[in-house]
Amino acid sequence: MTTVFYDRRISDDERRVALFAGDLFVYSPTPSTSALVAHAREMIEDAFGSRDPLTAQHEMTPEEYVEIVAPLKPAFIHHDRTKQLVTQVLGELGADTEQVYFDVPRLRSMTSDNFLNAGVALQFHPHRDTWFSAPLAQVNWWMPVYEVTPDSCMAFHPRNFDVAVPNSSSEYNYYVWNQTGRRDAAKQIHKETRKQPTALEEVDLDPQIRLVTSPGSPILFSGAQFHSTVPNTAGVTRYSIDFRTVHRADLERGVAAPNADSEPQGTTLRDFMRSTDHERLPEDLVERYDNVHDREGVLVYDPSSA
Repeated sequence: MTTVFYDRRISDDERRVALFAGDLFVYSPTPSTSALVAHAREMIEDAFGSRDPLTAQHEMTPEEYVEIVAPLKPAFIHHDRTKQLVTQVLGELGADTEQVYFDVPRLRSMTSDNFLNAGVALQFHPHRDTWFSAPLAQVNWWMPVYEVTPDSCMAFHPRNFDVAVPNSSSEYNYYVWNQTGRRDAAKQIHKETRKQPTALEEVDLDPQIRLVTSPGSPILFSGAQFHSTVPNTAGVTRYSIDFRTVHRADLERGVAAPNADSEPQGTTLRDFMRSTDHERLPEDLVERYDNVHDREGVLVYDPSSA
């Protein structure tokens, strides 16, 4: 059974145990999440100029839209203020910032009515992050930047949390993806051609939990949680922020969610940085989770290669 906890104030250790068992946590906006959303809005609205970023898709071609959001997203990801605010978010919500490592926050845009569903605006099919080489000890943090509706939110599929879903994750190599897939995102406009893990048969997505939260209201869930993006039919573009964390002690002790069906090659752990000083995880710890020894590709993505 999956339980949704709202504004539940327990220790981060207890919370991670519940997350790894398939539970979900939702929190009201905090000063730092509100500041992070305001920071994102400022960058989004500056990028779109006189256009309303929520409805701009109705005035533009897909190529024109990509021309704006392709540079906007890495600008947000690598902005010093973005990282500073993420650290504040973690502290406000009870995480030990000396022990917690995060990867760079993503700014996502999901256009409405299938205006654009590829590359920088890809709508992800139902999946687990662990199909994409994420560690089983990963916690995902997600929040909307503007208002969302039941037709533009996130959905979770608790029936599939610890039940195997036939998938192609065994064909996915994270280091090859760093070398080619991430670099080529902006080239994907009318059709997504990059090979990514996907379910190999139709998945029953019911029952499902749709969480409609306020801007800056974070949803926490396990990287092993089976989830999807609700097809956006709201008439406006959805913008959201997400980032991922791991707790170093969990990695050292092997505490994590169950692995129902994930078999990718490589690990994303080298992307994570300590909240306080942005130091990377020790290589000897990462090696415990890396199943690729004859490595081809790129271990850590360099955005300047895009």
